[in-house]
Amino acid sequence: MIYPKIPLAQSILEIFLAKGITNIIISPGSRNAPLTIGFASNPAFQCYSIADERSAGFFALGIAQQTKKPVALVCTSGSALLNYYPAFAEAFYSQIPLIVLSADRPQSKIDIGDGQTIRQENVFVNHSLFNANLVEAVGQENDLKINEALDTAFAQKGPVHINAPFEEPLYETVSEMGVQSYISTFKVDPVNREDLTSFAAIWSQSSKKMILVGVNEPNTIESATIDFLANDDSVTVWTETTSNLHHPSFITNIDTIITPFTDEDFECYQPELLVTFGGMVVSKRIKAFLRKYPPKHHWHIDSLRAYDTFGILTKHFQVDPQLFFENFIPLTRTIQSDYSQKINEIQSIRKIKHDAYLASIPFSDFTVFNTIIPSLPKNSQLQIGNSSAIRYAQLIPIDASIEVYCNRGTSGIDGCTSTAIGAAVANEKPTVFITGDIGFLYDTNALWNDYIPKNFKIILINNGGGGIFRILPGHEETPVFNTFFETSHCHTAEHLAKMYGFNYTIASDTNTLDRALHDFYSNNDQPQLLEIFTPTRKNDSILLNYFKNLV
Repeated sequence: MIYPKIPLAQSILEIFLAKGITNIIISPGSRNAPLTIGFASNPAFQCYSIADERSAGFFALGIAQQTKKPVALVCTSGSALLNYYPAFAEAFYSQIPLIVLSADRPQSKIDIGDGQTIRQENVFVNHSLFNANLVEAVGQENDLKINEALDTAFAQKGPVHINAPFEEPLYETVSEMGVQSYISTFKVDPVNREDLTSFAAIWSQSSKKMILVGVNEPNTIESATIDFLANDDSVTVWTETTSNLHHPSFITNIDTIITPFTDEDFECYQPELLVTFGGMVVSKRIKAFLRKYPPKHHWHIDSLRAYDTFGILTKHFQVDPQLFFENFIPLTRTIQSDYSQKINEIQSIRKIKHDAYLASIPFSDFTVFNTIIPSLPKNSQLQIGNSSAIRYAQLIPIDASIEVYCNRGTSGIDGCTSTAIGAAVANEKPTVFITGDIGFLYDTNALWNDYIPKNFKIILINNGGGGIFRILPGHEETPVFNTFFETSHCHTAEHLAKMYGFNYTIASDTNTLDRALHDFYSNNDQPQLLEIFTPTRKNDSILLNYFKNLV
């Protein structure tokens, strides 16, 4: 076995292996050579080479999203490190464990004009759960910091930063390890067993209870809990595509339901008790609703964090949601209510309007989503890009067997393709990625990746720019809007697909889309890219008129 000669690098390798950190994403460089040699030479580590650090960060995020284990990123010194920040921030807000391991020059070389050198220590301080600033000399001080960083990533489900200074020579190797590092024992905090009696009383006395679920891992809420919530007449459950929670009675199209509401409707359906769990919520309308018509009580259930999204949080239960309901449900009693019935009646009316409108409109972004979401293979995984894509997806029902993911921590477009590819690598299910053109073009280096599975598929909806800006207030057809907001373009993905080995097909109307989808799903010999062209200047009016026609 080949090991780096530098003792600090040996300590890092030894502790990482002992803690089970085995997925390592390496970007090329010289200062990180001791780490690269050590990780890549040891078959216990699964190493990936990704040249672009920004793409590497999101690729690692996708793997960690699926494995639920920390993934390590390794880079050289200088500005390379800064390119991880978008993925680092997403990991922080999405509670995904990530470890950035940056090689650095010794402190004596910082700010003296040495090449490829910046102030790397604490560079992620605003979003890092732990910063381990190591010193060159090997010893327990370093070992403790490394251990704490890794344990923090595991326990708090988020990003940490380890900065390791190395002096030249960097490429020397030895055949045996010369260090014996300290390995801490990972301690799991005991589950918080809070007395829920008084809260069960509030629940039982509330005739209008709303459960709102944000980004949620698949298969984390058991069927008995789902049935309890679905069968309580005083409870309505509101979910989004990324909630991964399904029942025929659940509200899955929040904006379709509440956009036509009058003030009288909002007052009628204002909940007395709001219970939330999961991560970020996509719908701006539900946020506006609950901020203007606040419930008496808002409880959030999460073992780590509680964001006061609506400015009305009254209780944070620091426990896993399923465990909470297991202990809570036996304490509750039913109350007579028609809250659920009234919402279900509205849902039925909206469905009739929804179906009639979709049957009447021309080919557009909306009809494309109405075609591709139902076409997704059962038991597959869907990764969705941000901006318009994730919003259209909220309007279309999706099969319960499909797992859905999206980078909603920061809601950025910058690494969605890279994340989807990382997730596809780490997940055995066939993965389909739906994205818009701006987000796709922004992250084209995601395709510069030798690990893309042959069954990975991209559906690219190209409407010639940032179409979401056309449905936001302030849209006017002016050169300023087209250039600086919509960023209009005439680019296609054809040559990118050819360069990176994707089979490329196009569609521009209903007939070509139906034919393309058949071949798209049946071909698993190479990655697929289906580019769908939609009318730039019709999409916005079609979507806006949809909400008007719901009344």
